[in-house]
Amino acid sequence: MTINKKLLATMALLSVVVFMAMAPAAPADDEKFKNLKVLPKDISKDEMHKVMEEWEHALGARCSFCHVRNEETKKMDFASDAKPEKEMAREMYKMTQAINKKYFHAKKDSTNRIMESSINCYSCHRGVSHPEVVRASELPRPPRKANPSAPAQGTTPAPEKKER
Repeated sequence: MTINKKLLATMALLSVVVFMAMAPAAPADDEKFKNLKVLPKDISKDEMHKVMEEWEHALGARCSFCHVRNEETKKMDFASDAKPEKEMAREMYKMTQAINKKYFHAKKDSTNRIMESSINCYSCHRGVSHPEVVRASELPRPPRKANPSAPAQGTTPAPEKKER
């Protein structure tokens, strides 16, 4: 009877080992992203998701705008630099970071990224992946007011002076 218990325990342990070896490995929470050139190398999954979602909304685009699909794995290859849009996104990110630092004195956060500041992707893109460049002189002029002494629309009139 003792041999049967040992045999049963051995078989159970062997089954667990075989099962674990066959199960797909789950990605670790601290898994590092590959090919990061402008974002912090130690960025968390949550922070990366927030950044990518922000860019996605600002450009009105999906992941496939900058990233290619690996046809072998049938998944997005986020590390690939195959699309020129990805390099452009990096350059534009560096540009906004530099503008915010130089002109708006933006400080960096704990992930070494410029904190919320005066300009970002949406400042120009407004939900369009390729924003149209428009010369201000080509825009229609607002209609002139009938009473030139009236305050401009959206402004508060100056208080009236009281005579004594």
